[in-house]
Amino acid sequence: MEKMTQPEWHDFLLAGSRTGKLATVRPDGRPHVAPIWFTLDKDDFIFMTMSDTVKAKNLRANPQAAISVDEEVFPFAFVLIEGSARIEALSPSELLPFATRIARRYVGEDRAESFGLRNAAEGELLVRVPLTKVVARKGVAS
Repeated sequence: MEKMTQPEWHDFLLAGSRTGKLATVRPDGRPHVAPIWFTLDKDDFIFMTMSDTVKAKNLRANPQAAISVDEEVFPFAFVLIEGSARIEALSPSELLPFATRIARRYVGEDRAESFGLRNAAEGELLVRVPLTKVVARKGVAS
């Protein structure tokens, strides 16, 4: 197993359509994990969620989050991110560029605009987790 460099893990996070697995803590202390679509914005890992989801409620109560992104193909690789999430309640027009950029990764260029419009809705939140604590490994099974 080998450490990834910052450019390697940055490229790894943006490659293909890997989902992130977001871990948060419920107010009663129980863990919660949810798959998320994401992208990067400068030095932040970003994703969106509706304000009434479990993950949004958890992050409002306790902004500490952990995210795992992995490659499920031999010799395997992963990136782990830990940080304090910042929630931004933006207008649909402010959310649209982020929603479209995230959608492009997962549904392709031909459907990105329609998914972006669908997801840039009232009640949708933009969540940022700074890329300050990152553990990234490649060749896990080599």
